[in-house]
Amino acid sequence: MKLATKFIHAGVEPDPSTGAIMTPIYQTSTYVQEAPGKNKGYEYARSQNPTRFALERAFAEIENGKYGLAFSSGVAATDAVIKLLQPGDEVIAASDMYGGTYRLFSKIFEKFGIVFHYVNMQDANNILALVTAKTKLIWTETPTNPLMNIVDIAAVAAISKAHNILLCVDNTFATPYLQNPLDLGANIVMHSVTKYLGGHSDVIQGCLVINDKALRDELYFIQKSCGAVPGPQDCFLVLRGIKTLHVRMDRHCENGEKIAYFLRNHPKVGKVYWPGFEDHPNYDIAKKQMRGFGGMISFELKNESTEAAMKVLSGTKIFALAESLGGVESLINHPASMTHASIPREERIKNGLSDSLIRLSVGIEDAEDLIEDLMQAIG
Repeated sequence: MKLATKFIHAGVEPDPSTGAIMTPIYQTSTYVQEAPGKNKGYEYARSQNPTRFALERAFAEIENGKYGLAFSSGVAATDAVIKLLQPGDEVIAASDMYGGTYRLFSKIFEKFGIVFHYVNMQDANNILALVTAKTKLIWTETPTNPLMNIVDIAAVAAISKAHNILLCVDNTFATPYLQNPLDLGANIVMHSVTKYLGGHSDVIQGCLVINDKALRDELYFIQKSCGAVPGPQDCFLVLRGIKTLHVRMDRHCENGEKIAYFLRNHPKVGKVYWPGFEDHPNYDIAKKQMRGFGGMISFELKNESTEAAMKVLSGTKIFALAESLGGVESLINHPASMTHASIPREERIKNGLSDSLIRLSVGIEDAEDLIEDLMQAIG
């Protein structure tokens, strides 16, 4: 089945009772049982909900996986993966990643005896020096947030498989339309569904997709026991969002490319971070494992002062100054004070995230309007 057809039909069937083409919103907390323990497969909505189950099937289908699990946020999905571990276990994580993930690792799970090592994964061999008998999980994202670094998923998967280590890939920036980590050897794929899968800046949600039944059952037990599940209304909204993912991503990619080259050619702009440039350090890997380069771009001005960056951040009229990404509308963000503020400044600087870095989530508006907006804001 081709991608466009898959995204429109993934996980859904006409409602058997009415023929409704859209999955109903099952707004219920419990289900009537015929007798104690005898039910129609549904007992309590934290554990089972038909709208959520349809969405979880869709997650699995679009990521070429067997099992999907929906969570109340991307952070909740990440939390569930770390709860697979025991005190004393070690995690190797990418040094360039979403600030909320770093906060969860460093401020929550370190207190429970989980040890985290952070490494530049642009060269997968950097991971090997940190592998020990206690290493149970490798956590990465690609493209990375916010520096758009590319990690070779297949190479990292080969290391994880050789040492019997789980590999989880945050695929939020690429989406299943551009990249499928399970096909490249990952054990778990995580999405902040809030972003491109929802696509309309109106829902908070996360998901995990896996192939292994035993691993799925462990994660489902955590989902059910800890209760970080989305409501049926949110699941309905994401089911609707997935149906247009392919057409939205085509436009995100198209606009992203135009804006990336505009920024690179602007006399006041310094470095532009976008994996579609042929001189990007891992361009060849990006081209090999992705179907397009996405709509996320970061850049710095030649005048690297924070004050100059703040002027741009406050000067756009179409790009809205806001956290998050992946919606149909364009957003502009200051990672150092917004999405990545939880990472200590010395760590940010060491990893290349300057105080003057600006991140764009390029929407699906007219590209000329977006370019004119950036042109007047940069001056």
